[in-house]
Amino acid sequence: MAANAAPIDFYCEFASPYGYLASTQIAAIARRHGRGVRWRPILLGPIFKVTGAIPLAQMPIKSAYMARDIARTARALGEAMGWPDNQPTNGLHAARAFYFLNETDPAGAWRLYSACYRRYWVEAIPADTPDAVAAVAATLGHDPAALLAGMTANAAKARLRAANDAAVAAGVFGSPFTIVDGEPFWGADRLPEVERWLAAGGW
Repeated sequence: MAANAAPIDFYCEFASPYGYLASTQIAAIARRHGRGVRWRPILLGPIFKVTGAIPLAQMPIKSAYMARDIARTARALGEAMGWPDNQPTNGLHAARAFYFLNETDPAGAWRLYSACYRRYWVEAIPADTPDAVAAVAATLGHDPAALLAGMTANAAKARLRAANDAAVAAGVFGSPFTIVDGEPFWGADRLPEVERWLAAGGW
């Protein structure tokens, strides 16, 4: 990454299939343009209380379209995709685990969150409890007992709340949400535009 090239801020919610698919693409886009990625998992529930929105999975008609569009988008990207039954899922524990690990191991924190993401959206296996997150962490070489203690401690809870508050302050209202040098892009379908913006330096 060039010294003057700020990382891309990438916000995603565990329950968002579009967030998952975008998360499989954004790092490669960033590398092509000499950028890093600041991973910023969020919870949309508190944000929806501010915006008045509800999850797409709970919207009549739109939810059926979303299921079809997600499958189509995954095929277009060449990504595997399952379709879990328990939607919308709860991303609280995966996010807390991320912010616990992120203090000392940002790369490891994203590997864990990403592995939980894949477990849910590709394998269609629930990953919405502390024990489920710890089980995934164990496969990555983490001490599951230490992770459980850390992710349920007040410090991790406070970090997630602070991250969510910062997201709202930055204008984030959905997942995925990408910010490049202060310029916001909402949605997985904006990734080609993100790449054009990076290549052109804006317009």
